[in-house]
Amino acid sequence: MMPRRLGYGGSHMCGIAGLFAGSSNLGAPEEVRRLLAGMTDTLVHRGPDGSGIWVDPHARCALGSRRLRVIDLTEAGHQPMASFDDRWMITFNGEIYNFEELRRILEQSGVRFQGHSDTEVLVNSMARWQTECLLRIDGMFALAAYDTISGELVLARDPFGEKPLYYMDCGQDVLAFASELTALETLP
Repeated sequence: MMPRRLGYGGSHMCGIAGLFAGSSNLGAPEEVRRLLAGMTDTLVHRGPDGSGIWVDPHARCALGSRRLRVIDLTEAGHQPMASFDDRWMITFNGEIYNFEELRRILEQSGVRFQGHSDTEVLVNSMARWQTECLLRIDGMFALAAYDTISGELVLARDPFGEKPLYYMDCGQDVLAFASELTALETLP
């Protein structure tokens, strides 16, 4: 299948990539990490300030990130990032304009934050409101959020498609996605 694109471009601000196995697993975790590292290495120009890889313990999902530090310059903004309850993992490219307002609402409901990033607000919004949180967000974004309990992957972007998100069916019930086609081209 040819790669498909969600979104229409946007400025270079972070890069995301990942692999998802719908009903099985992706294979040996070491091999999955190697594949994802190859994908994220092509995105270094989008995020020269750091990188991260997370592989689900059951090897159903793998998320990668290249980070450009903008809002939270500390390691507390490192991605992929877990929600306060460890249910959701997220990798995110973009900016959430109303993250401070959402943060206040989440804090009032008992969520405790480790840092000051909009990513942390976003992943905790997923934990609190699931996909309904997408209706509360004002910003430009492309994201991949994985529910570690249900095994579902959510790929989403802002309504105007300011941040790019490509995806590709790799066969055998495996989906790959990334901020750029070059990341998908690294896959066998």
